[in-house]
Amino acid sequence: GTSRQIPQTIIIGVRKGGTRALLEMLDIHPNIVVAATEVHFFDWDENYVKGIDWYRNLMPFSYGNQITIEKTPGYFTSPQAPGRIHEMNSSIKLLLILRDPTERVISDYTQVYYNRVESHKPVQLFEDIVIKNGVLNTKYKAIQRSLYDVHMEKWLKHFSLDQIHIVDGNTLIKDPLPELQKVERFLNLPSRIMSSNFYFNQTKGFYCIRSDGRERCLHESKGRPHPLVNSTVLEQLYSYFREHNAKFYRMVNHSFDWH
Repeated sequence: GTSRQIPQTIIIGVRKGGTRALLEMLDIHPNIVVAATEVHFFDWDENYVKGIDWYRNLMPFSYGNQITIEKTPGYFTSPQAPGRIHEMNSSIKLLLILRDPTERVISDYTQVYYNRVESHKPVQLFEDIVIKNGVLNTKYKAIQRSLYDVHMEKWLKHFSLDQIHIVDGNTLIKDPLPELQKVERFLNLPSRIMSSNFYFNQTKGFYCIRSDGRERCLHESKGRPHPLVNSTVLEQLYSYFREHNAKFYRMVNHSFDWH
């Protein structure tokens, strides 16, 4: 009685915003099934040309009463993704998880830093990438990805605000349940995720998941310690993002506790 379904909900981003945590936490819900890997169907042309049947075949099997969810953080910043997703399903529900833009930049850098170290490639200090000739390097991809207003504008050309639910990534890490209950309501699902599904792991410093008699934490690559960043550089980042954040708050009729 199961079949593979095109997702009725997609986590569209943002990279280093907490998309993996959100997906794994939602997977607790009996009415949700999740795609195991990031699919990159709508943002990578080489995948998009393979067609919708190729995409569907990457989805898990589900029952009729279950919602299929996939997550690809690259969608949020992709120029093509909003139009392509709209073409597939104009009434789809989208989940966007965001965190403080400066924190997200540092987290983005941290992931690349560790990947380079593990691949024995040369690494640069955060400050040497973010500051060029004494000024903020706004061309740095990690900074570009944190301009939430710029990317959101593209999505709102195709989808109404009530189709996009924004999850507060900073809150999800500190206190997951209220954020997940909001998602349950947004997806019109019965309330099934409970506080007993989470326990705080002192060693890792964040919440882990308890469901179906099993306990699991996010991969060790998650929650890596960030480098200590020069306070002047931090201030330059806060200052740069301030106007973009204000514009974003107006766009989505909601403020966040960001610098």
